[in-house]
Parts: sequence; C-alpha cells; structure tokens
Amino acid sequence: MDTAAKQSPAPATEKPSGAAYRNLVMATIGFALTFWAWNLIAPMSADYKDRLGLSSFQQSLLVAVPVLVGSLGRIPVGALTDKYGARLMFPLVSALTIVPVLLLIPAKDSYGAMLAVGFLLGLGGTTFAIGIPLVNSWFPPADRGLALGVFGMGMGGVALSGYFTPRIAKHGDNLPFLVVAAALVVFAALAAVLISDRPGRQVPTDTLAHRLGAAGRLRVTWELSALYAIGFGGIVAFGVYLPTYLKTWYELSPTDAGTKAAGFALVTVIFRPIGGWLSDRMHPALVSSAALGVAALMAIVQAFDPKLVPGGTIALLVMAAGLGTASGSVFALVSQVTPQAKVGSVTGIVGAMGGLGGFVPPLVMGAIYSAKGSYSIGFMLLSDLALAGCVYAYGRMRTIQRDA
Repeated sequence: MDTAAKQSPAPATEKPSGAAYRNLVMATIGFALTFWAWNLIAPMSADYKDRLGLSSFQQSLLVAVPVLVGSLGRIPVGALTDKYGARLMFPLVSALTIVPVLLLIPAKDSYGAMLAVGFLLGLGGTTFAIGIPLVNSWFPPADRGLALGVFGMGMGGVALSGYFTPRIAKHGDNLPFLVVAAALVVFAALAAVLISDRPGRQVPTDTLAHRLGAAGRLRVTWELSALYAIGFGGIVAFGVYLPTYLKTWYELSPTDAGTKAAGFALVTVIFRPIGGWLSDRMHPALVSSAALGVAALMAIVQAFDPKLVPGGTIALLVMAAGLGTASGSVFALVSQVTPQAKVGSVTGIVGAMGGLGGFVPPLVMGAIYSAKGSYSIGFMLLSDLALAGCVYAYGRMRTIQRDA
C-alpha cells in the first residue's frame, strides 16, 4: 500500500486565491532565473570553442552536460519537494545554483574545469520539478492547465540567456556570471519569504525510494515521459544547440546567432501557456498530437536546408510554436492523471526524461556534422520522433479520461 500522505488539492469549484497567484509569479520568476543560469554556457560556446580549440563534438558535450545533470536531478528534487515542500526547496536550490555560476569565472580557460562546473550547473535545471507540484496544488483543475503553462514560461530563461549573455559579455567576460549570481541572491531571499506551500499539505511518510518506485510503476509516467522527451526535449536541444547551428551552417556572428536562438526560445515560451489553455478546453492528448505533427512537418522542411530568410526562419519559428504547445499540453495531462501526493515524483521523472530528450540531440547533431558536414539527417530524425509522438498521443493518450 502507498503510505504517502495525500496533499489536499484545490477543489475543482474553488477560485484561485491571491496566494495562488503570488506563488505562481514567484515560481515562474525563479524558474526563469535558474534556467538562465542553467543555460549560461550555450550562448558562449562558440567563444569557448575558439578559445580552447574544441571539436564540434567537444563543443556539443560542453553545452549538453548541464542538460544531462539538470534532467536527472529532477527525479530526486521532485521527490524531495513532495517531502519537504517548495517553500524550502525553491530558495535552497536557487541559492546553491549561485556556486557553479561563480565557478564559471575561474574555469573558463580549461575544458576539463568547464565540464566539471557544467556538471554542477545542472542544479539550476532541477527547479522545474519544484514549481510544477507547487503550482498544481494551488490551482483548481479548471485553471490548472493555464497556470502550469504560465509557470512553464519560465523556460524563457533560455531566451534571456541567449539574448543577454553574449551582449553583457561584451562589457566584460565575467559580467554575465556576476549579474546572474546577483539575481539569484535576490530571488533566493525573496523566495524564502514569499513562496508558501498550500495549507493542509501533509508530509509523505514513506521513503524517497518507495515514492519514486511507486511513481515509476505508473504506466502513464513513462507514456508522458516519452511525449515530453520529444516536446520539451526539442526545446532544450534547440535552446542549447541552435546558436552553434546558426553560426556554423548560416555563418552568423555569435551575437546574431544568439539573438535568433532567443527568438526561437521566446516563441516556445509564448506557446507553452497556449498549450495549457487549449488543454483546459479539450483533451490535452489532442493538443499534443496536433502540435507534434506541426513540429514534425517543419523539421522535414528544415532538413532540406532552406535559406535562412524567409524559409529557415519560418520553419524554425513554427517548429518552436509546435514544441512549445506540446510541452504545455503534456503537463496539463500530468496534472489530470496523477495522484496529488505523487505529482512531485512523477513530475521529476517526466521532467528528467524531457531534459534527457534535450541532452542527446546536440551530441547527435554535432557528431553527424563532424562526420557528414550536414545537419539534414539530424532534422529528419527529429521529424521521425515528433511524428511517432503525434500518432501515439492521438491513438493511445486521448483515451485517458479527464480527472473529475
């Protein structure tokens, strides 16, 4: 028998309170800042490649390591949030992320040191598994999809990083790291005061391993993980690798490449709450299926290497809209089919798989380009995965009934 105590969710007929919106705003800001920190290496990766004499694969590995660690870290962090609550976990993880951000300063001239710090920087990517159960508990089912979508806009930290990091670096190599560290200090202090767990939250009494095992035995956990690995994984993969792709294939400057990559990330941010909003009005699986179908089609278009203006730009932005919508709708589905006391644990696993979905593509793209001098194969692989997700979401996931 599952001994986890159930957290009292918001009743379906209840209107969101002021505290609910306060927690949503704080969680979204914290998610954005820690995601900026998580993605600090990617916008500067071209500079590191030139400075350290890296191959395309080494460059890809450098930007992928934080993604891997941040993804796997969501599993224990999600379970710990079930146990200790977001009121403790959010400011704690935000404060701990300051350490690797500052360590990027002395590590920047050594590839080995950068990999080690990138490993620690992955901590910033775990706050996703803190915010989802927090927001899920505060909002009633009728408003939950949109609320989770708004929280998901925090992944715009990737866009902030892509746009601002290289520009801030023009005024000093170390300045981006100091700015982000200072922002995290301020947020951690405010979060300790303003973030609160929903009243009546009961602490699970069973062990971390038992709760993770119970979440892992749910079939829907792995079905959702697969869909999220495609949707959110695609977003993360493009967030960390798009600057490299644009600089290498279209010969853009690092600043221009970072700006256009930020535009891609901004579109995903805008469409994530749209995916949640649509999922409040129709079955989330239908939204996911349509969105992944659009992403698959655009990946095929990009595989034929269109000119950046207008063909490539349109294909990449529409793909971003599809992936953003899918990532929002998948977590709307999580909130409907997961027992409240297991939301953190399931979120950790699903979020981890989504992040891992973003870890592999940059390595594949770098390896394929090194071997073939082309990115077309990589885009065709993405289209195959997105099409498979489209078919599965429509054929299987739409049969899952709404939670009353």
